[in-house]
Amino acid sequence: MSSDPWGRVDETGTVYVRTAEGEQVVGSWQAGSPEEALAYFERKYDGIVVEIGLLERRVKTTDLSAKDATAAIDHLRQQVDEHHAVGDLDALRKRLDALVATVEARREERKVLKARQTDEAKQAKEALVAEAEELAKSEQWRSAGERLRALVDTWKGLPRLDRKSDDELWHRFSHARSAFSKRRKAHFAALDAQREEARKAKEKLVVEAESLSGSTDWAGTAARYRDLMTAWKAAGRAQREAEDDLWNRFRGAQDVFFAARGEVFAERDAEQGENLKLKEELADEAEKLVPVKDLKAARAAFRSINERWEAIGHVPRDARPKVEGRMQAVERALLESEESEWRRTNPEARARAAGLTGQLQAAVDKLRGQIDTARAQGNNARADKLAKELEGRQALLDQALKGLEEFGGR
Repeated sequence: MSSDPWGRVDETGTVYVRTAEGEQVVGSWQAGSPEEALAYFERKYDGIVVEIGLLERRVKTTDLSAKDATAAIDHLRQQVDEHHAVGDLDALRKRLDALVATVEARREERKVLKARQTDEAKQAKEALVAEAEELAKSEQWRSAGERLRALVDTWKGLPRLDRKSDDELWHRFSHARSAFSKRRKAHFAALDAQREEARKAKEKLVVEAESLSGSTDWAGTAARYRDLMTAWKAAGRAQREAEDDLWNRFRGAQDVFFAARGEVFAERDAEQGENLKLKEELADEAEKLVPVKDLKAARAAFRSINERWEAIGHVPRDARPKVEGRMQAVERALLESEESEWRRTNPEARARAAGLTGQLQAAVDKLRGQIDTARAQGNNARADKLAKELEGRQALLDQALKGLEEFGGR
């Protein structure tokens, strides 16, 4: 008979294993020595140890489900309970018991985790629904539509809830998307109608613009084109293709008119430029008449210059004030010379000037006498007062004498 700490083989070849409950029959061995029998069943024990070790690692390091882990534990426990191995079977049972506790703990952890994930998923889906319902009111059609599509992708990535909760939230989410789609569809339908109205209005404007392109009423037609442009802007936009086509026709008609007007104006500007040179030469000739020495000759020369001036025609608008101002300055100088000559040769005016001068001279002489008398009497205050009055009368007399000199003296 052979034995070791955990088993023995009796004289009949029966192999036993020692447990806390006493010896248990492992099996019989007839083919070899007792040592070989124990070695064989010890290897079977080692095999069970390896399997338990592997299962322990799987439970701790992988996502092995509690169901599969429990099935594997039961399978190993059955091997241990059948006593077909020699070794510390009680230690294996304890390891399996500990593994059961670990699996149960993992089961609870997963249950808690699943509950938390479910709660988080519910909160996430409720947030998606709330955002979708807010977006359903938006008129930012493009950005809101893109955001709703992104929310759908986010929804698909979230775990499902219980059927009732998931269905209720999905119904609200779907309803919000549908409401937005209906509003967007209605908006663009109205926009299409507006664009069609704009197309019709602009078609009329184009027809009128094309009918005016050959006009030679430069000012009137240019003004009308400005009115048409104002109406074009007020009409709104048509569909893109129609808008581009109508604009090209509208602008093309204007270009034809303004190109023709530009050619005519260019010819006119060239002609008016030549006219300006001629009038500047006449202005130079007229300015040589000033200062006026011989009024009659100057008047005749200016009349001749003015006749040639009128025969020339228009000059560029921006140059007109300056060149005409030069002629007007000469004309004013001639008028002033005529007025001066008239005053000088007018007998009535001369007589009035002489009479006024005489009156002022008499008043000055009288004041001087009064001043002398006052000073002789020692009344200096009166003399000073009369002296101030004399200053004013003397100034008037000097002015009158100057005017009288214009009539040829006194």
